[in-house]
Amino acid sequence: MEQTLIIDSIESYNNYFGFETQHPLVAVVDLRKTKPESFPMEAAYDYRVYALFLKQTYCGDITYGRQPYDYQEGTVTSFAPGQVVHVKRMPHFEPNARGLLFHPDLIRGTSLGKGIGQYSFFDYSSREALHLSDDEKKIFTDCLNKIEMELGRPIDQHSKPLICRNIELLLDYCMRFYDRQFITRREANHDVLTRFENELNTYFRGNRAEREGLPSVKYFAERCFLSPNYFGDLVKKETGRSPQEFIQGKIIDLAKEFLAGTDKSVTEIAYCLGFQYPQHFNRYFKRGVGMTPMEYRRTGAEA
Repeated sequence: MEQTLIIDSIESYNNYFGFETQHPLVAVVDLRKTKPESFPMEAAYDYRVYALFLKQTYCGDITYGRQPYDYQEGTVTSFAPGQVVHVKRMPHFEPNARGLLFHPDLIRGTSLGKGIGQYSFFDYSSREALHLSDDEKKIFTDCLNKIEMELGRPIDQHSKPLICRNIELLLDYCMRFYDRQFITRREANHDVLTRFENELNTYFRGNRAEREGLPSVKYFAERCFLSPNYFGDLVKKETGRSPQEFIQGKIIDLAKEFLAGTDKSVTEIAYCLGFQYPQHFNRYFKRGVGMTPMEYRRTGAEA
């Protein structure tokens, strides 16, 4: 039967696995120092802190939502507050992972706290784990060692800024490693772009847009079996344009075709493209083209 482990503090995590709490808001943990029986056979980990783990061995099945984690030796898994991860461990596994956990309160009022949203990989889905090379593993481990060394010192006025800066450094490296992974998976990324373009074209065929409204980035991410954050980062890194810019470009191109090649009214075109209100379409078109739909139509007629 699956247990639920609520990880709402550093102390709660340490209590589950027998670690000493050196700092109330942050911990570097080495799961090799725990006993296998400390891990339930099946558990739901309800994270209310940030966590990153470098897993050096396969320990069992990990799922986030309905999807299994794509992980192996040398994989970094990352979780943000509000995420629930399900783990079904192997009967005779030996834990072998190092990790960092930190509470949101640690970074409040710091540059890391203000910029934590840029680390979009915390919201990547289970199929988008980070796979490290040997050199990258060393860098990741070195960052953990620096944080751990600081935690071993008596807490003083320098502790928090130094710990936060080292966490920020680790997260910056993870961003770099993800950028490298986007490059090494370029062929797979190309397949995603092709599917995105096909899905975008399909959405506006027939009357789907009129029935369901303007499509969202989330819709196309799900059609490509990716999280919105990972999908957005992939498209941006491959093309220099965000998915939202692709969608906007498609809508503007279709609007121009309707205005120049049909007798449909502006209101009819707005509804065909998924706009709930024609006024919204007018503003959307003018923002993208620099003139209203009617001005564009007149320009075309005069040409």
